[in-house]
Amino acid sequence: MLVSSKLYDNYVQVLQKLVDIAAEEHYNPYKEFEWTEMLDTNQMWMSEKLLSIYNTPYMERLSKEQIMVLSKWESINFYSLNVHGIRELLIEVIKRIHTEGFELPSEFFHHFVGEENEHMWFFSKFCLKYGGKIYIDKKVKIENSGHSDFEDFLVFARILIFEEIVDYFNICMGNDRKLDPIIQKINKVHHMDESRHISFGREIVKVLHENLREKYDGDKLKELEDYIKRYMKASIHSLYNPIVYKDAGIDDPYAFRNRLLEMPERAIENEKILKRTSSFFLRNGIFTEGVVI
Repeated sequence: MLVSSKLYDNYVQVLQKLVDIAAEEHYNPYKEFEWTEMLDTNQMWMSEKLLSIYNTPYMERLSKEQIMVLSKWESINFYSLNVHGIRELLIEVIKRIHTEGFELPSEFFHHFVGEENEHMWFFSKFCLKYGGKIYIDKKVKIENSGHSDFEDFLVFARILIFEEIVDYFNICMGNDRKLDPIIQKINKVHHMDESRHISFGREIVKVLHENLREKYDGDKLKELEDYIKRYMKASIHSLYNPIVYKDAGIDDPYAFRNRLLEMPERAIENEKILKRTSSFFLRNGIFTEGVVI
């Protein structure tokens, strides 16, 4: 390891703490939830502030009934994105368990993989039971860096971005008493596990980036920064799914999506979703300037 002893020592301490907590707080997700036969369509399935139309004129233009239908399909889209995101991170983490350079975190990886597999199960069950489908993953695949040490860093940076965006939603919906109890429970339970995963993600991203700073010049590091920002933008844009708008009965769903993405009101909301993550990257010298979505 090329990182400073202080950074490395903190990494070791955090890892051990997270392994201990994961062992102590393990639960059986297959017995944790009470799955009702169906959910009431005459209520919100997602917190109002998380809707892709929030803080736009469409909150007034669409009827209450239309907004509730939209909340159902945006909810299914959100959990579908979780299914696809978890599949990607599981593949990448499993590829690195007990390999050179990842000896230390491999014990945590075992807990991580087990928990994420369980998360994928309950997110997919929600989609299939209450929505009848899992939305296809149409997020544009971003090119890899072509360097193994770059790719290691980018894998964990992507995982961290994904988990922090999801956690923003989890915190809000887990505490929203207007939502059905199963929706609150899924989000609350997921947040509990993700708080550990995010803590680990931040530590390993700092360590991997510190190693890169020792080996590469500013131009190469700027390439990484630009890549991460493209990934953040693509992740946010995946929340605006034209098929969701079509299922919600909105006319010309692709044009509707484009109009939303061009609205300054939505830029404000997107920045809120990314604020915690962007601040982390800036604070640790991974970003030289903020993100514009």
